[in-house]
Amino acid sequence: MHDIKWIRDNLADFDKALKRRGLSAGSPDLLALDEKRRAVIAKLQTMQERRNAVSKEVGEAKKAKDEARATKLMAEVGSIKDEMPKLEAEQQAIEKKLDDLLASIPNLPAADVPDGKDETGNKEYRRHGAIPNMAFKPKLHFEIGEALGLMDFEAAAKISGARFVVLKGALARLERALGQLFLDVHTGENGYTEVNPPVLVKNEAMFGTAQLPKFKEDQFHASSVLDAKTFRENIVPELPKNATVEQISEALDGILTAIQNRTPYWLIPTAEVSLTNLVREDITDEAKLPMRLTACTPCFRAEAGAAGKDTRGMIRQHQFTKVELVSITTPEQSGEEHERMLKSAEKVLQKLGLHYRVMTLCTGDMGFASQKTYDIEVWLPGENTYREISSCSNCGDFQARRMNARYRAKDAKSPRYVHTLNGSGVAVGRALIAVLENYQNEDGSVTIPEALKPYMGGLTKIMKAN
Repeated sequence: MHDIKWIRDNLADFDKALKRRGLSAGSPDLLALDEKRRAVIAKLQTMQERRNAVSKEVGEAKKAKDEARATKLMAEVGSIKDEMPKLEAEQQAIEKKLDDLLASIPNLPAADVPDGKDETGNKEYRRHGAIPNMAFKPKLHFEIGEALGLMDFEAAAKISGARFVVLKGALARLERALGQLFLDVHTGENGYTEVNPPVLVKNEAMFGTAQLPKFKEDQFHASSVLDAKTFRENIVPELPKNATVEQISEALDGILTAIQNRTPYWLIPTAEVSLTNLVREDITDEAKLPMRLTACTPCFRAEAGAAGKDTRGMIRQHQFTKVELVSITTPEQSGEEHERMLKSAEKVLQKLGLHYRVMTLCTGDMGFASQKTYDIEVWLPGENTYREISSCSNCGDFQARRMNARYRAKDAKSPRYVHTLNGSGVAVGRALIAVLENYQNEDGSVTIPEALKPYMGGLTKIMKAN
C-alpha cells in the first residue's frame, strides 16, 4: 500500500518507478481522487465550523429573547445536519475508491534493482559449488521416485485430482527430515524463533500481505456449507427471465464474493501470511526488532496462472510443504536483514551439498509486494537446468501499511511503520526433488546426504521397496 501524501510530494519519482515496473503513470488518477476527497473534507470542516458558530448564535438569540432570529438560525442548523451525512457518505465512497486504487498498485522497486521486462533481465548475484558431473544420464525426480515405488501420482489423483502426490516409506521420511533439518538450522544457528501458525486465515490477513485482492484466483478459499434456505434468501440474486450471459456471469461473481465474505477463510499459500500478520494492528517496541520468525507448514496454491506448466512431477503442486522465514525490522535494518535472510536460506542448501546460484530479480519479474527480491535457484541434473527453490524479498513498509503494523522508536514522537521481509528457507518439496536428482545413483538408488542421516533412523541409502 502506498502513502498518498508521499505520492503528492514525489510525483515524478512515483511515476518513474512505476514505469520501471512496465506500468503507466499512476499519479493522475490518484491525485484526482485525492483532490475530490480533500475538497469534501474541507467542505465538511467548513460546515462543522458554521454549525458550531450558528449553534452559539442560537443560544445568544434565545438569551436575547429574539425568537424569530433563533428560529431562523435553528433551521440553518437543521439544514447543515441534513447535509453533512450526505457529504460523509460521499467522502467514504471516494476514500474507498482511492484505497482500492492504491491497493492495486505494486510496490516500487529499490534503486539497485536491475531493469528488465521478464526473467531474462535477472542478474546473477553469486553462486555456490559447481554443476555435478555424473557418469550416467541422470533421471528426473519423478522417474526416480516412481521406480523406487515410493512416489505415487495416480493414487493422489484418485483422491484429489491433478497436481498432488502421495509419498511413501523412505521418501515420506526424507521430506519430513528435510523440514526438520531446515527448522533446526534456522532456530539453532540462524537465530529464528519457530512458530506453529494457523494455515486458515481471514480476508484481512491475505490483504495485509497482498495476496488479496489482486491474486484471488491463485488462492484456495475454504467455504463452509450453507443451508439451502440461507443460500437462496441471502446469496442468490434476482435475475430477469431472459438474463444475458454477462448478467449471469456478474451474478455468479457476486455469489462467489458473498460466500467468501460469509466464510472469510483462506488456505495459506505460504506461512508468510500467518507470520507477517502476527504484528498487524500492533505497535511493537523497537527493542524487540529485528523480529525473526520461522515455520514449517503445508501451503496451498491454485496455480491459476500456471496452466500447462510442469504438469508432471512435484515442481508445481496444489499442496506442498515449505519452511518460511519472516523478519520484522526498522527501516534502517531492512537492507542488512535482507542479506542476512538470503545467507540463512543458502546455508541449508550448503549443508545438503547442493549447487545453486542466486539471482537478483529485475523490475519485470519481481513480486507485487516486493521492492527487491533474490531468488535462489538449485541445479537439477535430471532437468539439466536451474529451478527456483527460495525467494527472499524485502517489502519495505508496503505490507506494514496494509496491516497498520508499526513500532515505537525511542526518540520518535509518533509510531513508524515497520519493514517486513520474507523468504523460503527453503521449499521442502523442491529440496526433495534436488536431493533425489543430485544424489541419485546409476542403479536407481538415492544416497542420503550426510546432513540428513541423523533424521533418517540409520538409513544411508534409499532403494526400491520390496
